[in-house]
Amino acid sequence: MSKMETDAPLIKPSWRLRPAERRGTLFFGDLLASIIALFLALYFWTQGNEWLNFSWVFLQERVPAWFYLMPVIWLLLLIESYDMRRSSARLESLKEISLAAGVSLGLYLIIFFVSTPDSLPRRGVILFIGFVYVLTLIWRFIFVGLFTAPQFMRRVIIVGAGKSGVQLAHILHGMWPPPFNTIGLVDDDPEKVGTEISGLKVLGTNADLFDLVREHQVTDLIFSIMGDMDAAVFEKVLEAEERGIEVTTMPMVYEELLGRVPIFLLKSDWVLRSFVDQAHVGGFYELAKRLIDIIGGLVGAIALGLSFPFIGLAILLETGAPIFYLQSRLGKNGRLYNMIKYRSMVQDAEADGIARPAAAHDVRATFIGRFLRMSHLDELPQVLNILRGDMSLVGPRAERPELVGLLQEHIPFYRARLFVKPGLTGWAQVNYGYANDFETNGVKLEYDLYYIKHRNLLLDFNIMIRTVGTVIGLRGR
Repeated sequence: MSKMETDAPLIKPSWRLRPAERRGTLFFGDLLASIIALFLALYFWTQGNEWLNFSWVFLQERVPAWFYLMPVIWLLLLIESYDMRRSSARLESLKEISLAAGVSLGLYLIIFFVSTPDSLPRRGVILFIGFVYVLTLIWRFIFVGLFTAPQFMRRVIIVGAGKSGVQLAHILHGMWPPPFNTIGLVDDDPEKVGTEISGLKVLGTNADLFDLVREHQVTDLIFSIMGDMDAAVFEKVLEAEERGIEVTTMPMVYEELLGRVPIFLLKSDWVLRSFVDQAHVGGFYELAKRLIDIIGGLVGAIALGLSFPFIGLAILLETGAPIFYLQSRLGKNGRLYNMIKYRSMVQDAEADGIARPAAAHDVRATFIGRFLRMSHLDELPQVLNILRGDMSLVGPRAERPELVGLLQEHIPFYRARLFVKPGLTGWAQVNYGYANDFETNGVKLEYDLYYIKHRNLLLDFNIMIRTVGTVIGLRGR
């Protein structure tokens, strides 16, 4: 074989999409479906009505401005469905789209019945909901068919069958439909060749890598070597890039698939090499986030004022004073502040002096407290902390100093969550339930660090919208 042949790319650069790119494609398809549904609704709105003609005058004068925002509202209702594990299953897609259509119709009917007669375009809204439901469903089914077919999936080999490679194999094994067509693993230990890890076979050693790439038409290599990279492995990385193969690392794939940072697989210098550098954001984001906090805090303060007579009276009638509960929490950079909440537990819930985190179905919660916690209304007074600057609308959950001290002894990088202000809601809260041991607190920390590392206004809005869905669905604790 000539040198030109051996140096030629093993494969052409793949057009197959990564999970993040699939998510973007899914969103674009949903947006297109909703825009088409909008124009179909506008067109058929005029049909059968001799007084209406589909014209520029009709679009300008007859259609209310808010009607053109219907596609945006629809996409917001679908925001939970952009989890690739949900969107890649037809039944889950059907459930999510049906729920969004049901919520849309329910909200419209509520507004319709409390509005003055003929003030809302009933026919146009019903037509839009019908068309957008059908078109989105068709697109989602096409999406599932396309991106779960083997020929449309990226073909992957995992390089390294150590701790991180095993962890990645377990993650991929537990995901259905799978995000990649994972061919197998390679490792520098010949004794591992032929063994299986979560259904994936160790196909050979690192020396066999490019023969395996050619044989299986591999598009991607995921390097799961977490220690220092020796010269031979570095040469493999460079050679793979030169041959048109996409190279990525296990931590990046872990973040992409799970929305978490793999804290138990990272070395202690990761905070300096990766996290601190990437976690810094620009002044525009900080300013915009503070303005959003102030606006949200003022709206929340109005809601607090309106709800206080009813909630306060209910608490007093059941268990007496106090109505509010103040607790010391650690804020940004470890600064202490007093967090304010409606009291939802019995008085002296920690009379023995032992700090206990709240749990799902906590027996210390009062009857009124259970409703407040389920609806998250117990958190409403924290808008005062937000206005004071102690907290933000979005950020990691604030914890007590005693718990932080305990958890940082057992969970690596735990104190790194104090890099930003704590939040009323957060990435960990919308993605994970209660944490009541070191393992589950570690998972929540992985979500928190992912948020800190990747935070931006779009992610903040995503979290806030998903939080509204959680509150409406009464999925509190």
